[in-house]
Amino acid sequence: MAGEQLNVLKALDQAKTQWYHFTAVVIAGMGFFTDAYDLFCISLVTRLLGRIYYTEAGSNEPGHLPANVSAAVNGVALCGTLAGQLFFGWLGDKLGRKSVYGFTLILMVLCSIASGLSFGHEAKGVIGTLCFFRFWLGFGVGGDYPLSATIMSEYANKKTRGTFIAAVFAMQGFGILFGTIVTIVVSSAFRNAFPAPPFYVDATSSIGPEADYVWRIIVMFGTIPAALTYYWRMKMPETARYTALITRNTKQATADMSRVLNKDITEEEEKVQLQVASGDTWGLFSRQFMSRHGLHLLATTSTWFLLDVAFYSQNLFQKDIFTKVGWIPPARTMSALEELYRIARAQALIALCGTVPGYWFTVAFIDIIGRFWIQLMGFAMMTIFMLAIAVPYDYLVKPGHHTGFVVLYGLTFFFANFGPNSTTFIVPAEIFPARLRSTCHGVSAAAGKAGAIIGAFGFLYASQDQKKPDKGYSAGIGMRNALFLLAGTNFLGLLFSLLVPESKGRSLEEISKENYDDDATITPAGV
Repeated sequence: MAGEQLNVLKALDQAKTQWYHFTAVVIAGMGFFTDAYDLFCISLVTRLLGRIYYTEAGSNEPGHLPANVSAAVNGVALCGTLAGQLFFGWLGDKLGRKSVYGFTLILMVLCSIASGLSFGHEAKGVIGTLCFFRFWLGFGVGGDYPLSATIMSEYANKKTRGTFIAAVFAMQGFGILFGTIVTIVVSSAFRNAFPAPPFYVDATSSIGPEADYVWRIIVMFGTIPAALTYYWRMKMPETARYTALITRNTKQATADMSRVLNKDITEEEEKVQLQVASGDTWGLFSRQFMSRHGLHLLATTSTWFLLDVAFYSQNLFQKDIFTKVGWIPPARTMSALEELYRIARAQALIALCGTVPGYWFTVAFIDIIGRFWIQLMGFAMMTIFMLAIAVPYDYLVKPGHHTGFVVLYGLTFFFANFGPNSTTFIVPAEIFPARLRSTCHGVSAAAGKAGAIIGAFGFLYASQDQKKPDKGYSAGIGMRNALFLLAGTNFLGLLFSLLVPESKGRSLEEISKENYDDDATITPAGV
């Protein structure tokens, strides 16, 4: 039997959509805007880094990052993100969501700037310091995942909670798109100011000393929007659910939410005392947690893990895929900044046509269709479109057939974002009890980043041609077989999604069975 829900939590659940909801979306969303910019902008500039620091004198081909360096540059931020998700997720339940929210933003801003100021002009010094600062950048980014999701879920009303959490996460799409736009603008400006010949005409002049400024500007630029929101993050009150259910300070929670909602809220003393007396104390590794939420944690961790194997493989190595299918000309026929411009333009098209619309379709339909069905549909469509690319791959990569490849490839991104990339972020912020909500979201997100690390490190090697791998790489299974592998990963994600419970239109206390007896369980939506 459970104690009756506190009036302050009822008021939040039943509140009409107000200005503070949109303010919270912008404040939390700007963090995700920066997260996406910082994590994915590196994929835009790795070719440029290879040209600047690894071009060998007398070579017929532009330099590229060695296999181990490329894996480190692309993957080190993901390693930091995984650690940050676990640490700040746990800290958010111990110290409060707001208490550590500002620190993660400061860490992101400082390390993003430091990444662009990497020391020296030699490959070893620049790449070493770049990787160091990108690890700590990722550490801050990792904290934003559980904290932003938990704060938005605990602020929102139950009718539109999914919409608002999805809107926060959808800012990731704008962050990815903004990264491509900044790259296009910066590379175009430098190309016009400092014209350079293609590599095959003059290898040295095709790079030019100005290129070293270009990648640094791109890496640092994403900090500006996030830095502007720091003041507002600090002004947000602690969430009522943390204050009332974890610190047991119902009076403070009521005062905070009365001010936020612009409404008088009063609590009955008897109800407060009952809530305190019936409060659960079991932890993450207890038998009670495994009985109530063990299956749910398996569902959120496994689906996020499987999604990110495919999602980050596709995102971080778009440029390699585009080159292999002939959508971007051979590197030696372009200058360094021309290649950067073409990579950014191709990724901007995918982001504009597939990535961004997918996020906002989720925002529009999450509280209509529900989390479970969107996730199931997304994994199913990702599997179908990945197979649609892999089966006729040899035909699609021939000249004249690239449009078909790009359309199918864009649709996999659309259904990733109008699907599991959004729902895996939303569900863990809803189905666990308040005192473990941030921790469990961090654990789920960290499982996703473990998948992303496998995708970032594994796909680079696996997709190498079986007979003619790129210089510095051993033979892999080939791009076509790698795409079949990703299709299988997506299908496994579909199967594990059957364990995900539906949380649409229910209060957080009802979903998580906050202060319910041990025999209370949540039935997975697929059962």
